[in-house]
Amino acid sequence: MSKWLTAWGVMKLVEEGKLDLDRPVEDYLTRWHLPPSQYDHREVTVRRLLSHTAGLTDGLGFADYRLDEALPTLEQSLSNPRASSGQPVAIAVGIEPGSAWRYSGGGYLMLELLVEEVSGQPFEAFMQQAIFQPLRMTRSGYGDAGVKNAAKSYDQEGRPAPVYRYASKAATSFTTSAGDMVGFALAQLPAVTDKPLAQVTIDAVRTPQAKSQGIDIWGLGTMLYAPAASGAFVFGHDGTNEPAISAAVRVNPDTGDGMVVLVTGSQTLASQLGAHWVFWQTGLPDFLSIPGEIRRVVPVLFGGGLVILLAAILVARRRPAPAGYS
Repeated sequence: MSKWLTAWGVMKLVEEGKLDLDRPVEDYLTRWHLPPSQYDHREVTVRRLLSHTAGLTDGLGFADYRLDEALPTLEQSLSNPRASSGQPVAIAVGIEPGSAWRYSGGGYLMLELLVEEVSGQPFEAFMQQAIFQPLRMTRSGYGDAGVKNAAKSYDQEGRPAPVYRYASKAATSFTTSAGDMVGFALAQLPAVTDKPLAQVTIDAVRTPQAKSQGIDIWGLGTMLYAPAASGAFVFGHDGTNEPAISAAVRVNPDTGDGMVVLVTGSQTLASQLGAHWVFWQTGLPDFLSIPGEIRRVVPVLFGGGLVILLAAILVARRRPAPAGYS
């Protein structure tokens, strides 16, 4: 979920003429740079970072920090991120930029640095001023917003769990309320006029930028779940955090309908409900649910085909022999 809001912050700087989506991100950075690789880093653009097509292969997944742990600096996280896998991970270019969609939390950590360098403000302060305050999202933020006057956290067995912090603000640590997210979802629609981005910019954010298996799945920081009747997309974003937190927002631009689900105690429930909602709205599975549907349907199809084959064999064996044969 953090990434969707971060994309709005980046697009605010684009609207102000301070950023060019198709300019190399390295042109804007001074505090940290991508490690050397065999690829042309000038092809790593702001647009590609937003759409997970910049060639970064980190696959992050940022791990959490206890409340009593000191958080690393942004530069320290970029150089040595704490991955949820527990394995060493480098934020680096591993495939040709622009060649494929590869999910990269590291790319959004770079965007966090980009926002700070271009705006001249800490990321949290810029997002509050540029996005949250104009939208009256008074229960939303990064930093320590998630540990003050917040809902309790539970693990997947329903037991009370610790509240964690994250060093990766732009990629992971956004916190909010259901009311604030309803306001943000409504701000996607043309009927709401009092918002920090022009509608043409908001529409651009959900214009397809990346495909997977030939299907449009990603805009600029926005997930494109399934085609709507008009040719637009049901869009939004999902999120999952430790120990068992999940969130999902879906908006159908054709109908103006939307849904917001914020869950603690499950890492998948919000996305599952979102998939059912998309199917109800469009009659199509959302792209996040397709792998699971394939795993569910293939055994059924295989089993059904096997039953039909066995039935055909039995019928053939019981069929009387033609006259004149014995």
